[in-house]
Amino acid sequence: MKPANPHILTVNGGSSSIKFALFEAGDSLRRILEGGIERIGLPESTLRVKGLNKADNFSRLVTAPDHTVAVGTLMDWIEERSGRDALTAVGHRVVHGGPKYSKPQRITTEMVEELRRLSAFDPEHLPEEILLTEAFHRRFPDLPQVACFDTAFHHDLPRVARLLPIPRRYEAQGVRRYGFHGLSYAFLMGELARLAGSEAAQGRVILAHLGNGASLAAVRDGKSVDTSMSFTPTAGVPMSTRCGDIDPGLVWYLARTEKMSAKQFNEMVNFHSGLLGISETSSDMHDLLDRETQDVRAAEAVAIFCYHVKKWIGAFAAALGGLDTLVFAGGIGENAPTVRARICDGLGFLGIELEEKRNAANEGVISAQTSRATVRVIRTDEELMIARLVCRTLGLSMASEKTKKRKR
Repeated sequence: MKPANPHILTVNGGSSSIKFALFEAGDSLRRILEGGIERIGLPESTLRVKGLNKADNFSRLVTAPDHTVAVGTLMDWIEERSGRDALTAVGHRVVHGGPKYSKPQRITTEMVEELRRLSAFDPEHLPEEILLTEAFHRRFPDLPQVACFDTAFHHDLPRVARLLPIPRRYEAQGVRRYGFHGLSYAFLMGELARLAGSEAAQGRVILAHLGNGASLAAVRDGKSVDTSMSFTPTAGVPMSTRCGDIDPGLVWYLARTEKMSAKQFNEMVNFHSGLLGISETSSDMHDLLDRETQDVRAAEAVAIFCYHVKKWIGAFAAALGGLDTLVFAGGIGENAPTVRARICDGLGFLGIELEEKRNAANEGVISAQTSRATVRVIRTDEELMIARLVCRTLGLSMASEKTKKRKR
């Protein structure tokens, strides 16, 4: 039985996980449940769900040797829960849109072929994301699917920020600064406008999405003018296991001294560097903060992370000609007052002054009344952003009666 209101499933495929959420579009978008399949490709993969109904709260072991089998398990559960016609549309977070895709679009055969050609841009994510869209199409061939590109927010970067200083011929091959976390940044800018007004959202804004993956964006007049991640998500600030910006000469040095291949180098800078590489114990900021007084390696990992984020804030303030608003988001940005305080320490010359109690309480505004720049903590919601984009792209009305009359 078809639901009275549109039901939109959002899917976010990672290298070893699939995160999902289900929304109902009534008078507004309502999150019915959320969950994920974790440890894909490893023993004891887990399907976990948290929802409004008691039956939608569980965690159980599943067999998921790859993404195709994992998403099959998800689709089986959706059918068991609500029937074959439970979904109105599926929205996919697609990490890379390349030079072509600058806004969400309904997924077609032609798009899938173009994404296959783009797979060399992001071999860690795109192949699995393509498999997910194909699996849904095989099971539900008439179900609309929408690709929401994480690079879209930065698509129109100024040329001086977009063009990489390498031989010009590579630009024609699509090699440029793309930037990522765009769905998060789009959501944060919408929330900033809602919370502080359009004038604040049109001002000089630095967004700091700090989680396992971490990046910053400089935004002026509501548009991205620069971002720390570049052609790949490896660039920028140090992250949980990614190195961030390093000397490219290391490639040649390690090839000579350790016979390291390009593939091995890529593995090192993406999965064995960052907080994990420096601490040698953990990629988790919470763990490192707990250990920093006993373990100098943990202390140095935290210090390096805060130092590099602070440098990017200073650089982006220069690019913007000043700073009106700094926004922290992401798992670290939203939940680590100590990290926020260390990042902001010494940035008084930019007008940043934190209020200690507000920061410790993770309040929405953590800057002092005397601070010239406003510092905010905004909880990001990429899943809700995807659901909104699906509704806009497919013309889904929030009113159920209008939705029923539309052709899917």
